[in-house]
Amino acid sequence: MTLTRPSTKSARTQKTERRTRTERNPLGALGGVLWLILVIVPIYWIVVTSLRSQSGFFGANPLALPTHPTFDNYRLVLNNNYFQYLSNSFIVTVGSVLLTLAVSVMAAYAVVRGTNRLLRGSFTLFLFGLAIPLQATIIPIYYLIIKMQLYDTLLALVLPSVAFAIPITVVILTNFLRDVPNELFESMRIDGAGEWRMLWSLAMPLVRPAITTVAVYDALQVWNGFLFPLILTQSPNLRVLPLALFSFQGQFTVNVPAILASVVLSTLPILALYIVGRRQLVSGLTAGFSK
Repeated sequence: MTLTRPSTKSARTQKTERRTRTERNPLGALGGVLWLILVIVPIYWIVVTSLRSQSGFFGANPLALPTHPTFDNYRLVLNNNYFQYLSNSFIVTVGSVLLTLAVSVMAAYAVVRGTNRLLRGSFTLFLFGLAIPLQATIIPIYYLIIKMQLYDTLLALVLPSVAFAIPITVVILTNFLRDVPNELFESMRIDGAGEWRMLWSLAMPLVRPAITTVAVYDALQVWNGFLFPLILTQSPNLRVLPLALFSFQGQFTVNVPAILASVVLSTLPILALYIVGRRQLVSGLTAGFSK
């Protein structure tokens, strides 16, 4: 029995790989720190300014901590129908996300499992939907909402939001469903399961991370939507939070701390949702678009 000595090339390659793994990247670290500063400083300024009084805002260093912090700005915002606006945003967001998921899951399953060539080719239509800008369709949408007699209702915000959320949701779910082994579907078919049973008992549990991903992503888009509420509603009691911020800006034109307090309060709910689902949001989008 003879022992073979590892070749010089292999040892050199291993040494190079080890050096590459431990090599530092100061430029990348510097770029990350600069980007962190660009993101953190505006957020810090918003929070600090919201704790100032109106007189303290004009006579202090913008980045200095307030000497006499106050929550009067938050009380002012909360006493101006903040919870009504929060409720409207919650209804529109939850309704849009649930309806989007219900339609998109079935559409993605049909695209992946369908045998009809036209059905499989419909995936291209969803890709085209990603290229249509929202601003280009606002006049036709306004006309349709008027004809459907839905103007100035929360349903008028839900339906267009669902229409623009479906394409990207179907694209992500389709890419995940294509990774489900076909043998699993065939084994369930042999056991007598129909398409609905396979969708509910097999496909949905396996693509649950993707469903969570698109739910968080769609919720972010609907919650931050401004154009649809601005064009399709006019009653003060139907305002959602982004539109309410616009009205606060008009009502408290000089009181900048009150405006920033409303910004902070409107950000907290969706920030909590992002913290809960951030891992699946990032990993799901990365996996969905890298296939």
